[in-house]
Amino acid sequence: QVDLVESGGGVVQAGDSLRLTCAVSGRPSSVYAVGWIRQAPGAEREFVSGIDWRGASTKYADSVKGRFTASRDDAKSTVSLQMNNLKLEDSAIYYCAVKRGALFVPDTAAGYDYWGQGTQVTVSS
Repeated sequence: QVDLVESGGGVVQAGDSLRLTCAVSGRPSSVYAVGWIRQAPGAEREFVSGIDWRGASTKYADSVKGRFTASRDDAKSTVSLQMNNLKLEDSAIYYCAVKRGALFVPDTAAGYDYWGQGTQVTVSS
């Protein structure tokens, strides 16, 4: 069983920053990738970012490259997503997800096994 709890969402203005954090507990295995996936109202889930088990490899959707940065702290069992220069289209529920046993970072929502409950990010003009 893997438990994921996201935090850090909120309401901000365009151009502001937010930092999302995902607390990972349970037994995801010693090797696992963590992804951030978002879902806007009426839209499908969209891969945003992911980081591998060592924190050495990251992937980003083209829409967030240069603005979002993923990191992980295994000592604290947390993964973070620093989001800068937020845009209106970044508004969504952001989910943290884990792919167990992954040596790579899945870049689709379907590539992940376990999901958190999500945290709302709303960007206003």
